[in-house]
Amino acid sequence: MRIFWSSLLVVLYALSTAASPQSALDPAGPYANHLRRLWWLMFYTTSAVFLVVMIVLSFAAFRQRAASTSDSLFIPSEPERERRASRVVIGSVVATAAILFGLMLFSFFVGRAVYSRPAEADLLTIEVTGHQWWWDVRYANSIPSQIVTTTNEIHIPVGRTVVFKLNSSDVIHSFWVPNLNGKTDLIPGHPAETWLRADRPGIYRGQCAEFCGYQHAHMAFAIVAETEDQFRSWYENQLKSAPSPMTPTQLRGQQLFLSRPCVMCHGIRGTDAGGRVGPDLTHVASRQTIAAGTLPNDREHLASWIANSQEIKPGNRMPPIPFNSDDMNSLLDYLQSLK
Repeated sequence: MRIFWSSLLVVLYALSTAASPQSALDPAGPYANHLRRLWWLMFYTTSAVFLVVMIVLSFAAFRQRAASTSDSLFIPSEPERERRASRVVIGSVVATAAILFGLMLFSFFVGRAVYSRPAEADLLTIEVTGHQWWWDVRYANSIPSQIVTTTNEIHIPVGRTVVFKLNSSDVIHSFWVPNLNGKTDLIPGHPAETWLRADRPGIYRGQCAEFCGYQHAHMAFAIVAETEDQFRSWYENQLKSAPSPMTPTQLRGQQLFLSRPCVMCHGIRGTDAGGRVGPDLTHVASRQTIAAGTLPNDREHLASWIANSQEIKPGNRMPPIPFNSDDMNSLLDYLQSLK
């Protein structure tokens, strides 16, 4: 009974989260739809098998109890019981083999549909590198000036297949956007590829699906699927250098950024900051979250993260950076102007 209730709770939880921004049961593209169909087939098949087994076990238990309390109940002879038991066992084995073969066959065709590389025409290629614990995103382009670099937030156009070239800089990570496709591991020294397509606009949450250290659960990213015009507008804006400071406090904030340890790890195009250890901050104010989906990107959380990120995400590679209140406000003014 404990197994039964545990299984029921798992199923109910899966069904309750089906229409969420991170659910394999709410596909927003063709690859995830193939996986959803496979999941539902396995769910209905195994549920039917489970139900049949429970009915048979209940019947056997009831019959055994009735036999122990009644001397008049007909009990078949030993040879007849053996023949009946043999037929039941043989039938069960044949049915099990047929079910497993059917599931294997369906899984094979789903695998072919999901893992067959799309045609090269009109493909958008994005290079993603996993770090402990954030995602570096680079939009590949044969023209260097047209390359866009961002962090933890990936914009894609609706209706176009996107190829992701995946790498890891440290340990094994796993790239997973449940609404759009299955998981692909990022193994250091072994480049991998996956692809997806969003057929409807939306923001789909992705997650590292391979334990990669203390903050594995806080290594999320977002796929922003938008119309072609919206994507093109976003892309063109990302190509621009960071806006120049417009107020004295923003100018003071830029000077603080360039004179403190920030400049050693982070890059801001259009300035002397060219660090590549941490995320690129050229347009950080245009992102919805910071710290790989851990915090909303607002002034209060940004200040907490800068002051002591170790209290929020222990073990990350950003050291505490002390600022007095005036300097912190100037720095925040500058960072929030980077749109």
